[in-house]
Amino acid sequence: MIEHSNYINKANREKIYKWFLDITQRLTERQMMLILAVVVGALAGIATYLFEMVLHLIKSGLVNWFDADTYHLLYLLYPAIGIVLATLFVRYIVKDNISEGVTRVLYAMSRRGSHIAGHNCWTSMAGGAITIGFGGSVGPEAPIVLTGAALGSNVGKLAKLNYKNITLLLCCGAGAAVASIFKAPMTGVVFVLEILMLDITSASIIPLLVSSVTATTIALVLRGFDPIISVTLTEADVFQIKHIPLFILLGAVCGGISYYFTSVNARVGKIVRSIKSQYARWAVAGVVLGVLIFVFPPLYGEGYESFVSLMKGDKLSIFENSLFYPFREIEWVALLYIIAIIFFKVIAMATTNAAGGVGGTFAPSLFVGAFTGASMAIICNMCGLELSIATFTLVGMAGVMAGVMKAPLTAIFLIAELSNGYGLFIPLMIVACIAFAVGRYLDPDSIYTKHLRQKGELLTHDKDQSVLVFLNLDELMETDFVRIREHFTLGDMLDIISTARRNIFPVIDNFGHLLGIVQLDDLREDMFKPSKRGNSIMNYMIQPPDKILEHEMMQEVLPRFEANRTWMLPVVDKENRYRGFISKSRILDAYREQLVNITQ
Repeated sequence: MIEHSNYINKANREKIYKWFLDITQRLTERQMMLILAVVVGALAGIATYLFEMVLHLIKSGLVNWFDADTYHLLYLLYPAIGIVLATLFVRYIVKDNISEGVTRVLYAMSRRGSHIAGHNCWTSMAGGAITIGFGGSVGPEAPIVLTGAALGSNVGKLAKLNYKNITLLLCCGAGAAVASIFKAPMTGVVFVLEILMLDITSASIIPLLVSSVTATTIALVLRGFDPIISVTLTEADVFQIKHIPLFILLGAVCGGISYYFTSVNARVGKIVRSIKSQYARWAVAGVVLGVLIFVFPPLYGEGYESFVSLMKGDKLSIFENSLFYPFREIEWVALLYIIAIIFFKVIAMATTNAAGGVGGTFAPSLFVGAFTGASMAIICNMCGLELSIATFTLVGMAGVMAGVMKAPLTAIFLIAELSNGYGLFIPLMIVACIAFAVGRYLDPDSIYTKHLRQKGELLTHDKDQSVLVFLNLDELMETDFVRIREHFTLGDMLDIISTARRNIFPVIDNFGHLLGIVQLDDLREDMFKPSKRGNSIMNYMIQPPDKILEHEMMQEVLPRFEANRTWMLPVVDKENRYRGFISKSRILDAYREQLVNITQ
């Protein structure tokens, strides 16, 4: 009976799927993409709502019953429990890497044909809710961006779309997720254009706008009109021309903090991941996070409540459940406390992710930026100036975010939309652009792209570079060259040449190491002279102008042909063992073919 029921359900699903395909095939490509963009936006909006609801339930159930004026020892335990649960969830249920959500999306676009596994439609949300809910000091945006991208990718696969349109729906899902979580549709669009490097054309912009607006509408219906970071600027917060030098200084400071953010994140992550034993990694991460959150409770979770309170001038609330609560009204103690939180937030975030937690760096960059801007305002006010803490907190958020993500436009539009207006547009532009310039000078890669660029797996707005990302050296390498030994003579070569299809011959030793190459043109003069047939082949061997390492990035391989003015180079491994040859013409043919595939 159960089997019969399952058979009927499967048959019904197949009928619905065939009906879906039939409907989509009757539409023009543009009509179909607009409809699917609405579907993806709605799904991303609902997924964001479910994620936030689960996250709120976990957090409120764990910490809302604490008394504000007392510290609590459970802060020492919660983060470790969350990381252990998230790690076990990923290892035994997901069985896939779901950390660093935005980086996973970029990798899918460059190396997996924009295909994201179906489980990412829910597993990233579950892992992120567990990690953040139990106090992991990371952000919820990366898991929800991966979820939205996965929804878009899988809708595209169900509709049997090509790479170009699947990529567009993937970006629609990612942008819709950002738009939904912040209730900021323009931020979702700009995020995709800056971070995911989607082309700016009418065919891509319109579906992206539609999906972002749809997701934002779903968020407004389900969660109301209050943004996730609610702040209303007053007349005292209005931008003043005389404060421009201070905003310039804040931009430079935010640029330096963003470099600290990315470099310390990489170093701490490397240290934690170098611990071989998972149990030892849990123990180290648990101790580090537990102590940091116990001493600095604002580091618990994504920390939105803390910097919203700070933004509103309520410095005292960030001392709740802290050892420093009795000293909360001493000005210099409050300042040192806030500055310490800036530096320890990055360590807490990196430890959480490296130990097995699921979360992102989006919210932590906003957190660090908010505390950086507030610190500067407090210092200036202690010196006799009258600065708006809310203004400098908001602008600082944009500055650090621009420097960390290398996305100044996303930072500017996000803060402008969150503050319900564009009254701070000029200081936002000043600080974000300066922070971006300083951060790019110190480190040209964003926190999302550094690892991918090092591996040659990053798509960029540079069309030539992006197409080369899709080309694989191992697939283009040619291996049908006849190998010859160092003891061969010219006479031995005559029999080989008569059947060989190539005019280049790699010379290898008994261990497969490449000694050099022999070219047919170098043999022609002597090959028909009987007296020369006893000559050692080593007399004719030459060294290739260059060697290519196997698995080398294509972006580095192609310029080597131009530099050496050659059309063929040998490929070897790290021990100089011969693997094959790669030709410039083969790369160019593959480049043209890939360019056509991407375009069509």
